[in-house]
Amino acid sequence: VVLSLLSCSPKKPAEEKKSAIDTIPTMVMQIQKCNRLYTAEAHVHKIITHDDQLNLKGSLFKKDFNIHVPGSNRKVAIPMDATLKAYVDFSGFSAKNVNRQGDKIEIILPDPKVILTSSKINHEGVRQFVSLTRKNYSDAELSQFEQQGRESIIRDIPNLDILEQARQSAANTLIPMLQDMGFAEENIKISFRKKLDRKSTRLN
Repeated sequence: VVLSLLSCSPKKPAEEKKSAIDTIPTMVMQIQKCNRLYTAEAHVHKIITHDDQLNLKGSLFKKDFNIHVPGSNRKVAIPMDATLKAYVDFSGFSAKNVNRQGDKIEIILPDPKVILTSSKINHEGVRQFVSLTRKNYSDAELSQFEQQGRESIIRDIPNLDILEQARQSAANTLIPMLQDMGFAEENIKISFRKKLDRKSTRLN
């Protein structure tokens, strides 16, 4: 997994100093300009596997049976590469997210969200193992397995820790912005919710 951090605005020269802005609405407006701030990216390589075997089902003398048919195995391995992007949506950012006491400022960040922006199958790398009595997997079946692979990647997002990376990156982006607004670094505090909503994910 490779993580990259992005910024919503370039840093200004260190020699530019400003006095701290005196109104929270002005501060909120400046932060809202970030809108959707993409803060982390993950590239995932996954092997999707599926196997099945024909079963003979029926009833004999009022007893049900389910028997594997010998020599009817099928297996497939599908390599997939996917890109995940995490972002913090500042469009709903308001004064409720700001706590200012004199020269000290606290920003409470919204929860980051993650989207799966792209996925690609390496068709040359697909491997099928099919018994002589079976047919190869159809394109429709392979497409279904691809969709299941995408959904599996989404379910695995909490294990990638990309949400936490997104929060930390958003904080690292806001601190220079607040410094440009006139706040000293030691007076800036970035806070998060104690429990992160790990369901904030979706397919693109």
